[in-house]
Amino acid sequence: MSPAAVVFDLDGVLVDSESLWDDVRRELTIERGGEWKAEAQQRMMGMSSIEWSAYMRDDLRVPGTASEISDAVVARMEERYRERLPVIDGAPEVVRAIGERWPLAIASSANRPLIDLFLTESGLAALFCVAVSSEEVARGKPAPDVYLRAAELLELDPASCAAVEDSSNGLRAAAAAGFAVVAIPNREFPPAADALEGADLVIGSIRELTPRLIASL
Repeated sequence: MSPAAVVFDLDGVLVDSESLWDDVRRELTIERGGEWKAEAQQRMMGMSSIEWSAYMRDDLRVPGTASEISDAVVARMEERYRERLPVIDGAPEVVRAIGERWPLAIASSANRPLIDLFLTESGLAALFCVAVSSEEVARGKPAPDVYLRAAELLELDPASCAAVEDSSNGLRAAAAAGFAVVAIPNREFPPAADALEGADLVIGSIRELTPRLIASL
C-alpha cells in the first residue's frame, strides 16, 4: 500500500554534511584542548544536540557547558552552510517529484537553525509541511521520538508513513517508529548490518528514489 507521507532525514540524505559535522566537532575539540577519538563521529550520528554536546563534554573532554559546546558547533556549521550549502546531487529534483504526490516532512538530528537554513537556502521550504529536530523531542535517534513527532504533526498513523534514512541510528529510529524505511547507506559512515536489516528497501543513491518506488512500499 502506498504511504500517506514521506519523511526525510536531512544529514546524509539531502545534504552531504556528515563530514562537515566531523570536521567542525574535531576542530573545536582540538582547539579547546579536548581528546578527539576515532569513533566519535559514528557515536554522535543521530544524537540530539543535547546528547552529542554532552558526549563532547564528558567523553571528549571539551571544556564548557553542553549548551556552550552546542552553540559553538552550530555557529560553525551555519558558517559552512552559508559559504556553500552541500546539497546532495539530485536531491532537489527528487524532493520536488515526490512532493507532487505526497506530503513531505523532515525528521532530523540537526539543530533547528540548520534545518531552517537548509530549507531557505535550498529553495525547498514550501515543499515540506513539517520539520522536526531531535532537540525538540525527549530522545534522539535511535529512539523513535523524532519520527513519531513528525507523524503526529502530519496527523497520520506512523505505520502509514515512509522514511528515508542513511545512518545506523536513523534507520533504527524510523523502524522503531513503525515507518516503512528506505535506506540510502552513507558511504563515508556505512550503517551497521543489523540497522540495514530493518529497512524495507535499500538503494544506492537518492536519484533512485522515484515516485514509483515510493508507491510500491
